[in-house]
Amino acid sequence: MRALLEIEFDTPTANQTVNDGSMADGIRQSLAQLKPEAAYFLARNGHRTMIVVIDVQDEAALPSIAEPFWLQANAKVDLHICMNADELLEGLGRLSS
Repeated sequence: MRALLEIEFDTPTANQTVNDGSMADGIRQSLAQLKPEAAYFLARNGHRTMIVVIDVQDEAALPSIAEPFWLQANAKVDLHICMNADELLEGLGRLSS
């Protein structure tokens, strides 16, 4: 199922990874593991934030998705099941059946 994964990085932890040069490698590694449909990077609430659209196989995938960000980046992680426009229209069509 498609999900929107929001990772808001802890500023002191992220500053350290930028300063020691490991931030880019960590992002590359995360993207390689998650294989996102889309990835965006922005500032939110004054923090570095990464938003990716990923495929989540099942509920048991959550630890392997979230734990690395909690453990290594002290990040806030939110995961939202989401759909594209075609899926929304299909779902709305099911309401009238």
